[in-house]
Amino acid sequence: MSAGNSNRLLGIVLSGGGARAAYQVGVLSAIAERAPDLQFQIVTGVSAGAINALHLAAHPGPFRPAVENLRGEWLRLTPSQVYEVRPTKLARSVLRGVTNLVLGRRLAPPSLHGLMHMRPLREFLTRSVDFTGIRRNIESGRLRAAALSTTSYATGDTVSFIDGVDDLRMWARHRRLSVRAAITIDHVMASAAIPLVFPAVRIGNAYYGDGSVRQSAPLAPAIHLGARKIIAIAMRARPTETLGWAERREPVYPTAAEVLGTLLHSVFLDALDADAERLLRINQLIDAVPTDSTLAEPLEKIALLMVRPSRDVGAMASGLEPRLSLVARTALRSLGGDQGRASGLMSYLLFEPEYTGLLMELGHQDAWKQWLDIERFLAD
Repeated sequence: MSAGNSNRLLGIVLSGGGARAAYQVGVLSAIAERAPDLQFQIVTGVSAGAINALHLAAHPGPFRPAVENLRGEWLRLTPSQVYEVRPTKLARSVLRGVTNLVLGRRLAPPSLHGLMHMRPLREFLTRSVDFTGIRRNIESGRLRAAALSTTSYATGDTVSFIDGVDDLRMWARHRRLSVRAAITIDHVMASAAIPLVFPAVRIGNAYYGDGSVRQSAPLAPAIHLGARKIIAIAMRARPTETLGWAERREPVYPTAAEVLGTLLHSVFLDALDADAERLLRINQLIDAVPTDSTLAEPLEKIALLMVRPSRDVGAMASGLEPRLSLVARTALRSLGGDQGRASGLMSYLLFEPEYTGLLMELGHQDAWKQWLDIERFLAD
């Protein structure tokens, strides 16, 4: 199944969320089973979604083998292949800063290069991905563009690095811009580098971090690159599907782990839903414009299909704390993350096959249940 004519280019948007991004793989697996030759001409991703986007953009084979390969990589993934915990870095940095303050030393402020190091993930991706495959797919016509979004620590802007066909138009909007580049391991690592948790990544003469931090319009890169039909995979259940659970809880003052989990939700989960709502309203306004009106810039509707979890994927991590390393468990408990109250925070770091396998299965089930909508969307 193809994406249709060139005026309705099909794009996919893969958002961030750490280990939660395994849900995206489950959704893609279900779609690949029904539409094995599907082609996404526009592939965009951010944070952990950038890793999934990279695999789709670089794989040399058709859609189904590409997804099967991605699923296999996720099933092999463990926390030790993603990050190394190094809490002593934080302790030394804080101690140095306090010492300088007490002694009145006017020294350069201490720099924190992340509580965890991403060296294992860099090595894992270097072994498992052929980055030159992106350019080969572009030159063969299978791919029009791939985009990975990052946050510039120098400017605070969202910077999307683009590799694609020659006639792509770059953009510069308020706090977001595009840069044409041959995508490398550094771009992927920068897109996934959660501030303070993982160290920033140098690209050229600047340092970059997780692209979700300032990305207010996750759908924008795909739209700028020409996608007029977009499948976006969210990692938050509908509010009505989690509200009842929240209301049944006894009111307890939030722990630091719960607060941090909520902050990560705001970084990784909120922007996509908000952008989808804006797109829906814009489409409604376009429908309301009289057909005989003349506009300086013609407006075009963007078709959007959202696939989202039917369950709270954070709650699914509850009870799996023993799968984390001793250092990680100790850190969570020090933040008040005992008795399941850290499941939201823990879900971002739980790169364990037991958890990611559950997420992939959920994604697969949800996509199958929504298949009639997906099929109509693709065939429109």
